[in-house]
This record gives sequence, C-alpha cells and structure tokens, in this order.
Amino acid sequence: MKTNTRRGLRGVVAKGLCLKLATPVRLLLIGAPEMKMVRKERTIPKKLAFLAGLSCAILAATTITPTAQAAEKGYRYWGYYQAGANSTQWKAAMTGPTVDIADGSVEGWIFTFSSNDIPSTPPSVKPRFEAICGKTKSEAGFKRIGLVIDFGNPAISPKGDKVRATITRCVVTAEESQGIDVLAQALKVRTDKSGLLCGINGYPAKECGAEIAAPKALTKKK
Repeated sequence: MKTNTRRGLRGVVAKGLCLKLATPVRLLLIGAPEMKMVRKERTIPKKLAFLAGLSCAILAATTITPTAQAAEKGYRYWGYYQAGANSTQWKAAMTGPTVDIADGSVEGWIFTFSSNDIPSTPPSVKPRFEAICGKTKSEAGFKRIGLVIDFGNPAISPKGDKVRATITRCVVTAEESQGIDVLAQALKVRTDKSGLLCGINGYPAKECGAEIAAPKALTKKK
C-alpha cells in the first residue's frame, strides 16, 4: 500500500538517547496527540509533544547475564531503523526518533522480537527513497521522507492480533520535523502512561513491549 501524506509539522521538543535498538523506543506523550489531517502548516498542535529514550527496565533485562531459563525469553516491540539520503541499507537507529532527518531519508519501523540470543530484524522492505517518494514533487520549505511500517513476523503476533500488510508512505513535512513527527503525522501512535511506544495504527491492540518466550520459529534460525 503506497500513499502520500501531507501535513506540515514542526519538530517537537525531545531529549534522551536510545543506545540500543534491541529495546523498545520510549515516547513520553504530553497530552493527547492530534492525528487528524490538517492544512500544510509549519506549526504543530501544542498538545503534541514527545520525549524519546530507552525503556530502562528492558535495557537492564537485556544486559544482565541471563540464566538458562531467562535466555529462552525476550521482548516483542516496535523497533526503529533509518536509512539516510542516497542509502538503500537499513541501519539500527542509535538514538530515539527525536533527531533531525534530511530530505531523501527513509524511516523504518518494524514489530520485532529480540533476546540475548536472537537479534532484532530490520523492515523487510528495502529503504529505496525513489520507489517510495519518486512521484511526489519536492516543495520549498518542506522535505520528503519515506516511511516504512512493517508489522512483523506472524510468529510473534500477539494473540487476537492479525499482522497487517506493510505500509510504505511518502510524507511531506516541515524542514524541521524529526522522526517522531513523521510517524505521528502519518499514522496513529499508542503509548502507555510511562511513554513507551506500544502500537502503530492499532497494532498490537493492547499489549506494550511484552516479555515472551522465544518463538520456536525464530530459535530454529539461530
């Protein structure tokens, strides 16, 4: 599914570093985010502000030397990847989605699983900017950012949730927009009270960064 999303957003004020991709991205939501389409402006509703960083509890869980039983478990969550302008390879984001991104970049999110023994995986769709945004004209004062949302492997899908088709979108946004601006501009984002990014476009419906037993389908690939 490929569509164009157009809304001018100003980069939100955010702090913190995401030092390891194998942990969920934390977004502190202040007020209720505006998700309706608006005119192409440079301003963002004041109620929408995000802070990004790590989930400390999950970081601790993935860095402590595991017992044999703990090694059989990991976390499923929304992982964050990026590809700079002129790049066609995903790179694990070394910060949260609150850094500047250049015109021609591609932002990637995937519902993934990781543990001490099983690494997270990048989106299945290659970050080819021209394929995503090639038909979208550039505009003065705005930038084009490719966006890929991969709902992940059915083997890690929460009970009652159905994996959706991967979304690719070209987002036309204000020059100062950051990664979280692009995501929130294009799709509905769900967070928990602590700010942990839980769901994108209603997936998963309820859980948030859950610890689960490593799926057999993934352990066989080690």
